[in-house]
Parts: sequence; structure tokens; C-alpha cells
Amino acid sequence: MKSRLFLYVSLAVDISIAVSKFIAAAVTGSSSMISEGIHSVIDASSQLLLLWGIKISKRQADAERPFGYGRELYFWSFIVSLVIFIIGGCISFYQGFMRMKQPEFEGNQIWNYAILMIAFLFTMVSMAASLKAFNKQRGRHVSFWNAVTQSKDPSTFIVLLGDLGDMLGLVIAFLGVYLGHLFHNPYYDGIASMAIGAMMIAISMLLVRESKSLLMGETPNRKTIRKIVALAQADEAVKKVKKHYSMYLAPEEIILQLNTVFKPDLTTRQITDAIERITKTIQAEFPRIKQIFIEPVAG
Repeated sequence: MKSRLFLYVSLAVDISIAVSKFIAAAVTGSSSMISEGIHSVIDASSQLLLLWGIKISKRQADAERPFGYGRELYFWSFIVSLVIFIIGGCISFYQGFMRMKQPEFEGNQIWNYAILMIAFLFTMVSMAASLKAFNKQRGRHVSFWNAVTQSKDPSTFIVLLGDLGDMLGLVIAFLGVYLGHLFHNPYYDGIASMAIGAMMIAISMLLVRESKSLLMGETPNRKTIRKIVALAQADEAVKKVKKHYSMYLAPEEIILQLNTVFKPDLTTRQITDAIERITKTIQAEFPRIKQIFIEPVAG
């Protein structure tokens, strides 16, 4: 599995930023800074859950899980998307709502500006690491949106979208603090907090959709399937591939079944040899396909 350095970088950044934001919120009483602190705690929690999912997904197959534990990563990615971000978004929205009911400023707002600037710089570091990993995964000719929707590695796009959300959240928090200070109107702070919460929920909905799709089972793209079928049908013993089934069990692990019509008058030994040849040929071209089941069927 690919390097996960970007996850550790993002985790360290989020923990540092969360502490600084809560300190600023305690000094100034800013609702949007509390929301941003919650946002960073949620991000840090998501990194921990993703790292846990990655660790479990590497376990070797056993009697209880003969196909391995690869889908553990998809499960924990779904939990991160569904629970963590929605909870964080709802808490931030509620915090802003309560501030709207009891608008007030406390302390020196310079603290907020200083922490927001520090958070912005640290978030840039984290986003640069996650964006590098994401771009390496998607290649040169795939758009950003297609790379997110087609990716089989949720840890990459969850961290990247989380970092993008952080950047947008920092901008919203800055506007809330600045406009509130400029117009001496604390309602802007509450509105900013509610906007951050709404943004987190929106990101969560996108991540839920993508994580659910991976958890339910996605197949390789059509181009890959066509190449696999062509490789199988190129074998001298094969008449045609009647049906094919495939599914990602993990970002680097695919299971494949080919219902194959072999040429008539072949012996059992010849069919067995053909199955071994086809398996080796496909895995040489597509090493992600870890398990291949070729089933002889009637034409």
C-alpha cells in the first residue's frame, strides 16, 4: 500500500492547530474560533480512524475472513464520513446558533487573527502533502472531480477534502471575526460559525456517498475489464468469456471471476493448464488482481 506520510503530517498539523484555536477562543470568546477548533479536532480524529482502518486492512486472510481484511479501510472511511464530520458540523452550527442568541465579544481579537494566520500556514503544509499524494494517484489526464469519484483509496480524498474544508473554514472564520470587529457586530461571528458547520455537513454528504459506494463494492473501469477479457480470450484454449464479475476489496486488491467457455474436446488437464496460464497472464498485467477464479461453463 502507498506511503501514508501525508496522513501523519495532517494529523500533527490538525492537533497543533486545534490546540491553538481553542486557546484563542478561550481568550476572545469567538464562536467561529470554537467552531474552527472543533473542525480541527474532527479532522485529527478522522486521521486516527483512517490510520486504524489502514492498519487493520493489512491483516492476512484467515479462516474467518478468507478474502482478507481490506474492506476495513472502506468501513472506517464510511464511519469518518457519516459520523465524525456530521457531528462536527452539527456542533459548529449549534455553537453559532447559540452565539446568535447571546451575541458578545470578549478579549483581544488580535489573538484570533494571529491564530488564523498560523493555522492557515500549517494547513497549507498539510494540504500540500495530501495534494501531492492525490495527484500522484490520479495521474495527469484525470480531472479533480473524476479522481475523487473514481478513486478506490478513500484515505487520500478524505484528507484532501478535509484540508480544503479547513482552508475554506479559515476564510469564513476570518471574515466572521473581521466583520464583527469592523462593524462592532458579534452576529457576524455566529453566522460564520453556522456557515462552517454547514460546510462540514456538505463535505460529509459527499464523502458519505463516495465511501458508501466503495463499501458496497466497486468494479474496475470498463477499459480495464475489456483488457482483462481480451487477455483471457487470447488464450488458445478459450472460446469466449461469457460473464465476468469483479470488485475492489481494498485500494490495491481486486477479486475477479470469469465464467469462461473453453473450446470443445479439451481434457480436464488442458483446461486446468489453461486456467493457470490465464491467471498468470492477467496478474502480470494487472497486479492489483490478487484473486482470480476462472469457472468453465457451457457455451
